[in-house]
Amino acid sequence: MRVVITGATGNVGSALVTALAADPAVDSVVGVARRHPGPAYPLEGFVQADVSRDDLRDAFAGADAVVHLAWEIQPSRDRARLWRTNVQGTQRVVDAALGAGVPRLVVASSIGVYSAGPKTRLVDETWPRDGIPSSTYSRHKAEIERALDEVEQRAPALRIIRMRPALIFQRSSATEQRKLFAGPFVPGRLLRRGLLRVLPDVPGLAFQAVHATDVAEAYRLAVHSPDARGAYNVASEPVLGMPSIAASRHARTIAVPRSIARPAFAAAYALRLHPSEPSWLDVGLDTPLVSSQRITMELGWQPRVSALDTINEVVDGLVAGEGGRTDPLTPDDGLIGRLRELREGVGRR
Repeated sequence: MRVVITGATGNVGSALVTALAADPAVDSVVGVARRHPGPAYPLEGFVQADVSRDDLRDAFAGADAVVHLAWEIQPSRDRARLWRTNVQGTQRVVDAALGAGVPRLVVASSIGVYSAGPKTRLVDETWPRDGIPSSTYSRHKAEIERALDEVEQRAPALRIIRMRPALIFQRSSATEQRKLFAGPFVPGRLLRRGLLRVLPDVPGLAFQAVHATDVAEAYRLAVHSPDARGAYNVASEPVLGMPSIAASRHARTIAVPRSIARPAFAAAYALRLHPSEPSWLDVGLDTPLVSSQRITMELGWQPRVSALDTINEVVDGLVAGEGGRTDPLTPDDGLIGRLRELREGVGRR
């Protein structure tokens, strides 16, 4: 089996490359990304390309499956660029897969595609998919899924599988997560277990997480399954809230009402103190909790790392300034690197 992965050097891509490289049923793994991963990366082939503008048909030629992971969260202030990469880029991947005669396309969607929903029960893949209106990320996920609906109608020979994972972390993505969501002013060492004694808690905040290696396994199973089609939620237990996270870090929480937290988050973003759109708080508060029953029953997926262990792993990685071996996952290079982030503009890279 020949598998091509767009976004092969990122958080999930790196985990999936490793999983497929160890799979005896996979003959070759070809990575597609904007930046070269280096000679030590376990790929049979690599194509340096940007999904928003480069021709992808040759890269997809002869593939038994294409896994589309390429996605940009930053630069958050350049929404036109995000749309070109995320929405237009996904459409170009679909068109290239159709042109190359690829039989199977696995697309990275997200639980962020869902409309606002409950925090008291789990919803399945039939929940409405209009996203959280304030969130660029969520709207883009909803837009690509609507486009995939249309492709399924006009090109049924292309079997499309949509993965909808929760928040995805691993230790080697720690520095990338800080750059994407927290910015240069977050002191990693302050997050050491037992050192930071108080954490803010916005009432109603409950969310799900999953380890990158478990997400990679979900993709691997989907690539192999002769019957997989449609959408699959991917999330580990338990459901997380700040009280459970604080307890695991030997800290306590202090309640911060949404009416205070949202304006404070927005003000810090406007002042370029962090790179995350304030709508990420809306996503955490409004996105429904999801059931992973379908992927468990149909593909046999079982997470190996709990959601709480996943969070603690990435936080410990932040403390240590950990990263991976590809450019997007470069480890924290200290004060010089953070000054470079400030010079380039928080939320612009």
